[in-house]
Amino acid sequence: MYMPPGTRLRLDPRDEYTHEPEPVANYNESMYFNAFDTRAGVGAWMRIGNRPNEGHAEVSCCVYLPDGRVGFMFSRPGIAGNHVMHAAGMHFEVIEPFKRLRVSYEGELLLMDDPHAMSDPSAAFKRYPKRPASIALDFEGVSPMHGGEIVGLDGQPIELDPEHAVYRGHTEQNMAVSGHITVDGQRHAVIDGAGYRDKSWGPRHWHSFFWYKWLPVTFDRDFGVLLSIKGRPEGGADRVSGNVLRNGVYEPVIDGRIETDYDADWYPRSLTAWVTTARQTYVLHGQVRATVPLRHKRAGAAANSYTRITESMSEYRCEGRRALGVTEYCDRMDDGVPISVRGQVRA
Repeated sequence: MYMPPGTRLRLDPRDEYTHEPEPVANYNESMYFNAFDTRAGVGAWMRIGNRPNEGHAEVSCCVYLPDGRVGFMFSRPGIAGNHVMHAAGMHFEVIEPFKRLRVSYEGELLLMDDPHAMSDPSAAFKRYPKRPASIALDFEGVSPMHGGEIVGLDGQPIELDPEHAVYRGHTEQNMAVSGHITVDGQRHAVIDGAGYRDKSWGPRHWHSFFWYKWLPVTFDRDFGVLLSIKGRPEGGADRVSGNVLRNGVYEPVIDGRIETDYDADWYPRSLTAWVTTARQTYVLHGQVRATVPLRHKRAGAAANSYTRITESMSEYRCEGRRALGVTEYCDRMDDGVPISVRGQVRA
Protein backbone atom coordinates (compact mmCIF):
# COMPACT_ATOMS: atom_id res chain seq x y z
CA MET A 1 0.00 0.00 0.00
CA TYR A 2 1.13 3.57 -0.69
CA MET A 3 2.38 5.43 2.39
CA PRO A 4 2.40 9.25 2.29
CA PRO A 5 5.55 10.90 3.71
CA GLY A 6 5.53 11.30 7.48
CA THR A 7 3.22 8.35 8.16
CA ARG A 8 3.44 4.79 9.47
CA LEU A 9 1.15 1.76 9.78
CA ARG A 10 -0.74 0.78 12.91
CA LEU A 11 -2.00 -2.81 12.96
CA ASP A 12 -4.57 -3.60 15.67
CA PRO A 13 -6.75 -6.76 16.03
CA ARG A 14 -9.72 -4.48 16.79
CA ASP A 15 -9.61 -3.35 13.16
CA GLU A 16 -10.97 -6.77 12.19
CA TYR A 17 -14.32 -5.47 13.40
CA THR A 18 -16.37 -2.50 12.24
CA HIS A 19 -15.43 1.09 13.09
CA GLU A 20 -17.37 4.17 14.10
CA PRO A 21 -18.16 5.86 10.77
CA GLU A 22 -16.43 9.15 10.06
CA PRO A 23 -18.76 12.13 9.47
CA VAL A 24 -18.35 12.09 5.68
CA ALA A 25 -21.00 11.03 3.20
CA ASN A 26 -18.81 8.49 1.42
CA TYR A 27 -17.53 6.56 4.45
CA ASN A 28 -16.98 2.94 3.40
CA GLU A 29 -16.09 -0.16 5.40
CA SER A 30 -15.62 -3.24 3.27
CA MET A 31 -14.43 -6.82 3.47
CA TYR A 32 -13.57 -9.01 0.48
CA PHE A 33 -12.82 -12.73 0.29
CA ASN A 34 -11.91 -15.04 -2.57
CA ALA A 35 -11.67 -18.82 -2.55
CA PHE A 36 -10.60 -21.41 -5.12
CA ASP A 37 -10.36 -25.17 -5.33
CA THR A 38 -7.95 -25.72 -8.19
CA ARG A 39 -8.58 -29.45 -8.52
CA ALA A 40 -12.35 -28.94 -8.66
CA GLY A 41 -12.06 -25.95 -11.02
CA VAL A 42 -14.39 -23.78 -8.92
CA GLY A 43 -13.89 -20.36 -7.41
CA ALA A 44 -15.74 -17.44 -5.86
CA TRP A 45 -15.34 -13.98 -4.44
CA MET A 46 -17.63 -12.15 -2.04
CA ARG A 47 -17.72 -8.55 -0.83
CA ILE A 48 -19.71 -6.39 1.56
CA GLY A 49 -19.10 -2.67 1.54
CA ASN A 50 -21.03 -0.81 4.24
CA ARG A 51 -21.85 2.82 3.42
CA PRO A 52 -23.73 3.71 6.60
CA ASN A 53 -23.85 7.46 5.99
CA GLU A 54 -25.54 6.77 2.65
CA GLY A 55 -27.90 4.25 4.28
CA HIS A 56 -26.96 1.19 2.25
CA ALA A 57 -24.41 -1.54 1.68
CA GLU A 58 -22.85 -2.80 -1.54
CA VAL A 59 -23.08 -6.61 -1.65
CA SER A 60 -21.43 -8.67 -4.39
CA CYS A 61 -21.20 -12.42 -4.89
CA CYS A 62 -19.51 -14.09 -7.85
CA VAL A 63 -19.04 -17.82 -8.47
CA TYR A 64 -16.94 -19.29 -11.28
CA LEU A 65 -18.20 -22.78 -12.16
CA PRO A 66 -16.09 -25.58 -13.69
CA ASP A 67 -18.14 -25.58 -16.93
CA GLY A 68 -17.34 -21.89 -17.63
CA ARG A 69 -20.61 -20.41 -16.41
CA VAL A 70 -20.54 -17.63 -13.85
CA GLY A 71 -23.08 -16.85 -11.15
CA PHE A 72 -23.23 -13.21 -10.10
CA MET A 73 -25.31 -10.94 -7.89
CA PHE A 74 -25.01 -7.32 -6.80
CA SER A 75 -27.38 -5.37 -4.59
CA ARG A 76 -27.54 -2.23 -2.47
CA PRO A 77 -29.64 -3.23 0.55
CA GLY A 78 -30.54 -0.64 3.14
CA ILE A 79 -28.62 -0.72 6.44
CA ALA A 80 -28.91 1.18 9.71
CA GLY A 81 -25.45 1.87 11.11
CA ASN A 82 -22.13 0.08 10.75
CA HIS A 83 -22.39 -2.58 13.44
CA VAL A 84 -22.11 -5.80 11.40
CA MET A 85 -21.02 -7.16 8.04
CA HIS A 86 -24.33 -8.82 7.27
CA ALA A 87 -26.64 -7.80 4.41
CA ALA A 88 -28.67 -9.28 1.53
CA GLY A 89 -28.01 -12.88 2.59
CA MET A 90 -24.24 -12.37 2.96
CA HIS A 91 -22.62 -12.75 6.38
CA PHE A 92 -18.96 -12.20 7.35
CA GLU A 93 -17.96 -13.33 10.83
CA VAL A 94 -14.64 -12.89 12.66
CA ILE A 95 -13.98 -16.05 14.67
CA GLU A 96 -10.45 -15.12 15.78
CA PRO A 97 -8.82 -11.85 14.67
CA PHE A 98 -6.02 -12.26 12.10
CA LYS A 99 -6.55 -16.05 12.07
CA ARG A 100 -10.06 -17.38 11.39
CA LEU A 101 -13.12 -15.97 9.62
CA ARG A 102 -16.33 -17.40 8.22
CA VAL A 103 -18.30 -16.41 5.11
CA SER A 104 -21.83 -17.47 4.24
CA TYR A 105 -24.35 -16.55 1.57
CA GLU A 106 -27.95 -17.63 1.05
CA GLY A 107 -29.63 -16.06 -1.95
CA GLU A 108 -29.81 -16.00 -5.72
CA LEU A 109 -27.21 -15.65 -8.44
CA LEU A 110 -27.67 -14.60 -12.05
CA LEU A 111 -26.36 -17.64 -13.91
CA MET A 112 -24.58 -16.59 -17.12
CA ASP A 113 -22.89 -18.55 -19.89
CA ASP A 114 -21.41 -15.25 -21.13
CA PRO A 115 -20.13 -13.29 -18.11
CA HIS A 116 -19.12 -10.37 -20.37
CA ALA A 117 -22.86 -9.65 -20.45
CA MET A 118 -22.38 -7.79 -17.15
CA SER A 119 -20.90 -4.91 -19.17
CA ASP A 120 -24.60 -4.00 -19.55
CA PRO A 121 -26.11 -5.03 -16.20
CA SER A 122 -29.67 -4.08 -17.06
CA ALA A 123 -29.68 -6.26 -20.18
CA ALA A 124 -27.92 -9.12 -18.37
CA PHE A 125 -30.51 -9.24 -15.58
CA LYS A 126 -33.28 -9.44 -18.19
CA ARG A 127 -31.51 -12.08 -20.26
CA TYR A 128 -30.34 -14.63 -17.68
CA PRO A 129 -32.17 -16.62 -15.00
CA LYS A 130 -31.66 -16.30 -11.28
CA ARG A 131 -30.84 -19.51 -9.47
CA PRO A 132 -30.57 -20.35 -5.74
CA ALA A 133 -27.11 -20.40 -4.20
CA SER A 134 -25.69 -21.40 -0.83
CA ILE A 135 -22.10 -20.72 0.23
CA ALA A 136 -20.40 -21.66 3.50
CA LEU A 137 -16.64 -21.19 3.72
CA ASP A 138 -14.16 -21.20 6.59
CA PHE A 139 -11.02 -19.09 6.10
CA GLU A 140 -7.75 -19.67 7.95
CA GLY A 141 -4.88 -17.18 7.74
CA VAL A 142 -1.66 -18.82 6.50
CA SER A 143 0.39 -15.63 6.34
CA PRO A 144 1.07 -12.60 8.51
CA MET A 145 -1.33 -9.69 8.13
CA HIS A 146 -0.22 -7.09 5.62
CA GLY A 147 -1.16 -3.44 6.02
CA GLY A 148 -3.01 -1.54 8.74
CA GLU A 149 -4.24 1.97 9.36
CA ILE A 150 -2.13 4.81 7.99
CA VAL A 151 -1.38 7.16 10.90
CA GLY A 152 1.04 9.98 11.61
CA LEU A 153 4.42 9.28 13.16
CA ASP A 154 2.83 10.26 16.50
CA GLY A 155 0.16 7.56 16.05
CA GLN A 156 -2.67 10.02 15.45
CA PRO A 157 -5.15 9.68 12.54
CA ILE A 158 -4.17 11.58 9.42
CA GLU A 159 -6.39 14.06 7.62
CA LEU A 160 -7.93 12.78 4.39
CA ASP A 161 -9.68 14.55 1.54
CA PRO A 162 -12.92 12.53 1.29
CA GLU A 163 -13.38 13.50 -2.36
CA HIS A 164 -10.14 11.81 -3.40
CA ALA A 165 -9.47 9.18 -0.71
CA VAL A 166 -9.83 5.42 -1.28
CA TYR A 167 -9.25 4.24 2.32
CA ARG A 168 -7.87 5.15 5.76
CA GLY A 169 -6.85 1.63 6.62
CA HIS A 170 -6.29 -1.49 4.54
CA THR A 171 -5.30 -5.07 5.45
CA GLU A 172 -4.70 -8.23 3.40
CA GLN A 173 -3.87 -11.88 4.06
CA ASN A 174 -3.30 -15.22 2.29
CA MET A 175 -5.85 -17.83 3.33
CA ALA A 176 -6.57 -21.56 3.37
CA VAL A 177 -10.24 -22.32 2.68
CA SER A 178 -12.69 -25.19 3.22
CA GLY A 179 -16.44 -25.57 2.90
CA HIS A 180 -18.85 -25.68 -0.02
CA ILE A 181 -20.26 -23.63 -2.88
CA THR A 182 -23.70 -24.71 -4.08
CA VAL A 183 -25.41 -23.21 -7.15
CA ASP A 184 -28.73 -24.34 -8.60
CA GLY A 185 -28.64 -27.53 -6.55
CA GLN A 186 -25.12 -28.55 -7.60
CA ARG A 187 -22.74 -28.71 -4.65
CA HIS A 188 -19.01 -28.10 -5.08
CA ALA A 189 -16.92 -29.09 -2.09
CA VAL A 190 -13.92 -26.89 -1.29
CA ILE A 191 -11.70 -29.39 0.49
CA ASP A 192 -8.16 -28.06 0.28
CA GLY A 193 -8.80 -24.61 -1.11
CA ALA A 194 -6.78 -21.43 -1.09
CA GLY A 195 -7.78 -17.79 -1.19
CA TYR A 196 -7.15 -14.22 -0.21
CA ARG A 197 -8.92 -11.53 1.75
CA ASP A 198 -8.73 -7.80 2.31
CA LYS A 199 -10.43 -5.14 4.36
CA SER A 200 -10.57 -1.35 4.11
CA TRP A 201 -12.25 1.50 5.93
CA GLY A 202 -12.46 5.25 5.51
CA PRO A 203 -13.75 7.65 2.85
CA ARG A 204 -14.01 6.12 -0.64
CA HIS A 205 -15.22 7.08 -4.08
CA TRP A 206 -14.72 4.34 -6.68
CA HIS A 207 -13.87 6.97 -9.27
CA SER A 208 -10.91 8.04 -7.09
CA PHE A 209 -8.99 5.08 -8.51
CA PHE A 210 -7.02 6.13 -11.62
CA TRP A 211 -5.93 2.63 -12.56
CA TYR A 212 -4.53 -0.41 -10.80
CA LYS A 213 -3.71 -4.05 -11.47
CA TRP A 214 -4.06 -6.43 -8.50
CA LEU A 215 -2.88 -10.05 -8.56
CA PRO A 216 -3.54 -11.85 -5.24
CA VAL A 217 -2.61 -15.52 -5.69
CA THR A 218 -2.31 -18.16 -2.98
CA PHE A 219 -0.84 -21.36 -4.38
CA ASP A 220 -0.81 -23.30 -1.10
CA ARG A 221 -0.11 -22.80 2.60
CA ASP A 222 3.57 -22.17 1.93
CA PHE A 223 3.62 -20.03 -1.21
CA GLY A 224 1.70 -17.04 -2.48
CA VAL A 225 2.27 -13.97 -4.66
CA LEU A 226 0.69 -10.54 -4.30
CA LEU A 227 1.51 -7.84 -6.83
CA SER A 228 -0.21 -4.45 -6.87
CA ILE A 229 0.61 -1.78 -9.45
CA LYS A 230 -1.13 1.60 -9.33
CA GLY A 231 -0.97 4.37 -11.92
CA ARG A 232 -0.62 8.00 -10.87
CA PRO A 233 -3.05 10.63 -12.18
CA GLU A 234 -0.19 13.12 -12.12
CA GLY A 235 2.04 10.82 -14.19
CA GLY A 236 5.46 9.51 -13.27
CA ALA A 237 6.54 6.09 -12.11
CA ASP A 238 3.84 3.59 -11.14
CA ARG A 239 3.47 2.63 -7.48
CA VAL A 240 4.45 -1.01 -6.99
CA SER A 241 3.80 -2.99 -3.81
CA GLY A 242 3.09 -6.51 -2.63
CA ASN A 243 4.60 -9.55 -0.97
CA VAL A 244 5.75 -13.05 -1.79
CA LEU A 245 4.79 -15.58 0.88
CA ARG A 246 7.36 -18.35 1.45
CA ASN A 247 6.94 -20.76 4.36
CA GLY A 248 5.02 -18.32 6.54
CA VAL A 249 7.31 -15.34 5.94
CA TYR A 250 6.73 -12.37 3.64
CA GLU A 251 9.33 -11.13 1.18
CA PRO A 252 8.36 -7.50 0.41
CA VAL A 253 8.08 -6.68 -3.29
CA ILE A 254 10.55 -4.00 -4.36
CA ASP A 255 9.70 -3.92 -8.07
CA GLY A 256 7.25 -5.46 -10.51
CA ARG A 257 5.69 -5.19 -13.92
CA ILE A 258 2.87 -6.89 -15.84
CA GLU A 259 2.51 -7.55 -19.56
CA THR A 260 -1.08 -8.33 -20.59
CA ASP A 261 -2.60 -9.70 -23.77
CA TYR A 262 -6.06 -8.16 -24.31
CA ASP A 263 -8.95 -9.07 -26.57
CA ALA A 264 -10.79 -6.64 -28.86
CA ASP A 265 -12.81 -5.21 -25.93
CA TRP A 266 -9.74 -4.72 -23.72
CA TYR A 267 -10.53 -7.68 -21.50
CA PRO A 268 -7.39 -9.53 -20.32
CA ARG A 269 -6.74 -12.91 -21.94
CA SER A 270 -3.37 -13.76 -20.41
CA LEU A 271 -0.55 -12.09 -18.56
CA THR A 272 3.03 -12.43 -17.41
CA ALA A 273 4.17 -10.65 -14.25
CA TRP A 274 7.70 -10.15 -12.99
CA VAL A 275 7.68 -9.84 -9.19
CA THR A 276 10.99 -8.80 -7.62
CA THR A 277 11.95 -9.14 -3.96
CA ALA A 278 15.38 -8.76 -2.34
CA ARG A 279 15.78 -12.51 -2.78
CA GLN A 280 14.88 -13.01 -6.47
CA THR A 281 12.52 -12.19 -9.34
CA TYR A 282 9.50 -14.51 -9.55
CA VAL A 283 7.81 -14.95 -12.93
CA LEU A 284 4.05 -15.39 -12.70
CA HIS A 285 2.10 -16.62 -15.75
CA GLY A 286 -1.69 -16.24 -15.85
CA GLN A 287 -4.29 -17.57 -18.29
CA VAL A 288 -7.74 -16.02 -17.90
CA ARG A 289 -10.65 -18.46 -17.77
CA ALA A 290 -13.62 -16.13 -17.17
CA THR A 291 -14.08 -12.37 -16.71
CA VAL A 292 -16.91 -10.39 -15.16
CA PRO A 293 -16.78 -6.64 -15.95
CA LEU A 294 -18.17 -4.26 -13.33
CA ARG A 295 -18.62 -0.52 -13.66
CA HIS A 296 -19.04 2.50 -11.43
CA LYS A 297 -20.23 5.82 -12.82
CA ARG A 298 -20.13 9.12 -10.97
CA ALA A 299 -23.19 11.32 -11.12
CA GLY A 300 -22.72 14.03 -13.72
CA ALA A 301 -19.84 12.27 -15.52
CA ALA A 302 -19.77 12.14 -19.31
CA ALA A 303 -21.68 9.24 -20.85
CA ASN A 304 -18.47 7.73 -22.28
CA SER A 305 -16.47 7.97 -19.01
CA TYR A 306 -16.72 5.53 -16.09
CA THR A 307 -14.63 3.27 -13.87
CA ARG A 308 -14.42 -0.39 -14.94
CA ILE A 309 -13.24 -3.27 -12.79
CA THR A 310 -12.64 -6.63 -14.48
CA GLU A 311 -12.81 -9.59 -12.11
CA SER A 312 -11.24 -12.63 -13.77
CA MET A 313 -10.65 -16.16 -12.58
CA SER A 314 -7.24 -17.10 -13.96
CA GLU A 315 -5.02 -20.16 -13.92
CA TYR A 316 -1.62 -19.15 -12.55
CA ARG A 317 1.75 -20.89 -12.70
CA CYS A 318 4.88 -19.97 -10.76
CA GLU A 319 7.86 -21.84 -9.33
CA GLY A 320 6.46 -25.16 -10.58
CA ARG A 321 3.11 -24.63 -8.86
CA ARG A 322 -0.36 -24.17 -10.37
CA ALA A 323 -3.40 -22.49 -8.83
CA LEU A 324 -6.59 -20.65 -9.67
CA GLY A 325 -6.76 -17.06 -8.51
CA VAL A 326 -8.03 -13.57 -9.25
CA THR A 327 -6.89 -11.07 -11.86
CA GLU A 328 -8.41 -7.70 -10.93
CA TYR A 329 -7.88 -4.68 -13.19
CA CYS A 330 -9.43 -1.29 -12.45
CA ASP A 331 -9.40 1.54 -15.00
CA ARG A 332 -11.01 4.80 -15.84
CA MET A 333 -12.57 4.13 -19.22
CA ASP A 334 -12.78 6.80 -21.91
CA ASP A 335 -14.50 5.92 -25.20
CA GLY A 336 -14.16 2.22 -24.33
CA VAL A 337 -10.38 2.27 -23.78
CA PRO A 338 -8.76 1.69 -20.35
CA ILE A 339 -6.58 4.60 -19.31
CA SER A 340 -3.79 2.21 -18.30
CA VAL A 341 -3.28 1.03 -21.88
CA ARG A 342 -3.45 4.33 -23.76
CA GLY A 343 -1.03 4.16 -26.66
CA GLN A 344 -0.70 0.35 -26.53
CA VAL A 345 -1.51 -1.87 -29.49
CA ARG A 346 -3.32 -5.16 -28.93
CA ALA A 347 -1.74 -8.35 -30.15
